[in-house]
Amino acid sequence: MAWFIKTETFRLPHEAVIPHLQEHRRWVESLRLEGRRVSSGYLVDDQGRPGGGGMLLLEAPDHDAALSLVQQDPMVIAGCVDWQLQGWRPAVGDLAVS
Repeated sequence: MAWFIKTETFRLPHEAVIPHLQEHRRWVESLRLEGRRVSSGYLVDDQGRPGGGGMLLLEAPDHDAALSLVQQDPMVIAGCVDWQLQGWRPAVGDLAVS
C-alpha cells in the first residue's frame, strides 16, 4: 500500500460548502469503518483559522485506486473544491514504519 495526499481549496463560499462538507465527513467515516486508513482535516493559517481548504491523507494500492476513491468524495462530486492528488513517500516517522 502507498500513501496519497489530496490537497484542496474551496471554490464556493463557506455557506454553500457546509452541506457537502457534512457529507464528506460521513464519507470519510464510512471509509474508516471499512478499515481504510484515511484522515481528513482543514488547512489553517498561523492563527489557527481555517484558510479555505483542506487535506485528505489516504492509503491505497496505487495512484489509480487513490484517484478513483478521491473522485467519490462528495466535495469533489459537488464541485466545491479545486484539488490535486499526489503520492507521498514517507521517509522517516510513524507513518513510514506503520
